Amino acid sequence: MSGESTSRKNDTLTMIAVAALACILQDVLHEGLGHGVTAWLTGAHKITMSTVALQSDIDTRWIAASGTLVNLAAAAILWLLLLRPQRYRAVPLYFLVLALAGNLFTGTGYFLFSGVANFGDWRTVIEGLQPHWMWRVGLIALGAVSYYASMRLVMAKLRPFQGPDPRSVRWVCWTPYFTAGVLAGLAALFSPFGLFYMIASALPSTLGANAGLLSMPGLMRGGRRNEEALVIARSVPWIIVGATASLLFIFVLGRGITWQR
Repeated sequence: MSGESTSRKNDTLTMIAVAALACILQDVLHEGLGHGVTAWLTGAHKITMSTVALQSDIDTRWIAASGTLVNLAAAAILWLLLLRPQRYRAVPLYFLVLALAGNLFTGTGYFLFSGVANFGDWRTVIEGLQPHWMWRVGLIALGAVSYYASMRLVMAKLRPFQGPDPRSVRWVCWTPYFTAGVLAGLAALFSPFGLFYMIASALPSTLGANAGLLSMPGLMRGGRRNEEALVIARSVPWIIVGATASLLFIFVLGRGITWQR
């Protein structure tokens, strides 16, 4: 693993670019590879995908569940890639950890969100199953336990970035949280599905799902700190790719893409 002196500060622009790419990856996996591909394979004739939702002319439990399941499958792959973190330099490692966090938090958080709010993908999955209240309680319990376990796993992967200064890990955690919130909010403004999805889906699913990042610095306070923590240095290629992907995410995918057959 590439250790760099903590006398250098993390580069904010690079952190934002990496966080944006991790957020976009999670969203595209959820809406596209999850809901979209499943709807297409199960016979949908028209599919409209945006950053906040996917709509098709058919609706099944599998289509509703597939977004979460793809996020969790992606998280498993990312976890395997992170078994040997010493293979990566600071910036790619930061991206992999944030991608792991985004997919884990979205996947596990959706159980909790649908159970509490009776809204979203897993409300569709359990619709008609009786007793309904018991299924909701089961979702809440599964979501709470799995989300906490996800936080512990992500915390362990973020330890290499934790230096003697408490502010180092604070911004490592908080920067992706606010980046994802701003990015999701801006893209949702252009959604073809209306403002409702921004209020009821985009912001809750982004800010709510990633809420663990806000409390993580406090939970990590008592852990071992590295005298020479990894530093996220300025990376122009990552900044360019992150900026380009963000513009496409907001102005192209945000407006919605439709496929027909």
